[in-house]
Amino acid sequence: MARFELKLPKMGESVAEATITSWLKEVGDTIEQDEAILEIATDKVDSEVPSEVDGVLVEILFNVDDVVQVGQTIAVIETEGQGNATVEAPKAEEVVLEKTAPAVAAIAQTVVAAQETATPISSNGERFYSPLVKNMAKAEGIAQAELDTIPGSGKEGRVTKADMQSYLKTRGSQPVQAVAAPVAQTAQAPVKAEIKKPAAPIIAAEGDEIIEMTRMGKLIAHHMVESVQTSAHVQSFIEADVTNIWNWRKKMKDGFMKREGENLTFTPIFMEAVAKALRDFPMMNISLQGNTIVKKKNINLGMAAALGNGDLIVPVIKNADQLNLVGMTKAVNDLAGRARENKLKPDDIQGGTYTVTNVGTFGSIMGTPIISQPQVGILALGAIRKVPAVIETPDGDFIGIRYRMFLSHSYDHRVVNGALGGQFVKAVKDYLEAWDTNREI
Repeated sequence: MARFELKLPKMGESVAEATITSWLKEVGDTIEQDEAILEIATDKVDSEVPSEVDGVLVEILFNVDDVVQVGQTIAVIETEGQGNATVEAPKAEEVVLEKTAPAVAAIAQTVVAAQETATPISSNGERFYSPLVKNMAKAEGIAQAELDTIPGSGKEGRVTKADMQSYLKTRGSQPVQAVAAPVAQTAQAPVKAEIKKPAAPIIAAEGDEIIEMTRMGKLIAHHMVESVQTSAHVQSFIEADVTNIWNWRKKMKDGFMKREGENLTFTPIFMEAVAKALRDFPMMNISLQGNTIVKKKNINLGMAAALGNGDLIVPVIKNADQLNLVGMTKAVNDLAGRARENKLKPDDIQGGTYTVTNVGTFGSIMGTPIISQPQVGILALGAIRKVPAVIETPDGDFIGIRYRMFLSHSYDHRVVNGALGGQFVKAVKDYLEAWDTNREI
């Protein structure tokens, strides 16, 4: 028999850790290769972790709600056949001990000194603290009493990484006198500690329903507030005549379905126009990181999609400018379908360089969307309306019925001026209005 260590897999760029939300298997269960063992959640997406081998689950190393770093071993699976993991384990331990031996004494002294002046952070009967939160508290010198006063937004009021980061931002401006005193000073007069006021009680009238925000809802709320506080949002609006596109799609959609097995919606058509405009205006395809502008090589279009519970998620169409309309349609339908079924993978929502959201789906004629950081722009597509419009011809102007829609462009005025923001959205309009009604796909 051999022992296989199941590690938390890499889940895309910028994702370094995940929270275990549930174990789908128990110790002693037989597991097949590619069978899901546990469910995890990141600040991007929920996902399952499958087994890489057949075997029996013999050890679970983390509990539900623990925060695990990418690459950490989370479980041990016993497989058939002989392996060398158990044989080589002592050697690995000897190497580690040999390398770290010179530092053991120094570390021990540091630990003893810390224990003389501070009480270790621990979970009590009312609140659970994950290893990540404990480490952050120790690193910042936060004592148990102070940690217990930090409001938690996690499940059952647990303190999350975001709660700690939010608290640390304002901690320096608040008088904090709660300090763990050495044991030798216990006979002295107690030090007065300023206790933070508890969160304001929820005010609800009789018959009101109190609904707890979902984990994703809390994350969305946090990201939206953070984006508004980070970017200088401004908007440009323009109206596009999409009559040619409307008529062309009506003529082509049935044949497209028979040939490709895909529903031809307006979304891939709009995405193609946005990708072309980004190629024309590459300074819209950038990210701002501090005072540094990163000009992106690839055009990766984020596509805001609604989930069944009303939350939003933004899967990404990679290298969108290199796809033809058939490829764009397949990509849009695939991502939208998997988003509705909650089957997106972490990589599916990583690496976006510009985002498009279709507010017209809900009947809105325009909107002012919030930028997805660290991008610098987002385009809202309004509802397509049949309206009377002035039509210019060589023989004069006349009134006709046309299909028109508003495009709402939100952009970061720190790096995108009004000229660029306006020119970009006009380029999208021009591509839509120049649609060839004889185009074949």
